[in-house]
Amino acid sequence: MSSRLLALGVGAAFAAFGLTFRGPRARFWDRMTATGLVLGGLALAADRDARRARIGPREVAVGLATAVGLYGIFRVGDTVARQVMPRGGEEIGDIYALRSLRSKEELAARLGLVIGPAEELFWRGFVQGRAGYLTATALYGGAHIVTENVTLIGAATIAGAYWGLLRAVGVPLGALVVSHVVWDIWIFLVAPTEASADALSPRQAEE
Repeated sequence: MSSRLLALGVGAAFAAFGLTFRGPRARFWDRMTATGLVLGGLALAADRDARRARIGPREVAVGLATAVGLYGIFRVGDTVARQVMPRGGEEIGDIYALRSLRSKEELAARLGLVIGPAEELFWRGFVQGRAGYLTATALYGGAHIVTENVTLIGAATIAGAYWGLLRAVGVPLGALVVSHVVWDIWIFLVAPTEASADALSPRQAEE
């Protein structure tokens, strides 16, 4: 039963990510939020650890510290991606161009209240609790293949490996929720790694 439930959940996640990233760009954030609601709801319904997740002072402190650590990794990774990957700069620009589709306040609310928490409850709670660290990390990165953005696939895999390792060594889900939310908002809205994040990406300029 557990393996069937896992297969159903992962299948739903891959299908939802496909619809999210392949649909009309203008409605991206609506689809991403819907995906979060579906996957987060599944995790809460099926996973006891997800339902037991709590956020207190300790979880906030650990979440903030680990978010800072991951942000530092991505500052270095941004430079490496631009130098090593042929389309690294363009692909990073495509990711940041999604900011222009909604106001910063709305994006912060979507990331903080739905998308960030749902990803941790589902991938590090529901999936990793059943499939283990390595498989959950591979599945999380694999779910992003549909984007055809090599930089994003690599970034998702690194972030998934980071949070997954923290979960594997006993960091509570509540702390990972804080970490994911803070990191999302900080790297995407407050202090992006791309200095010219407000400029249009090549893809957005074509649209």
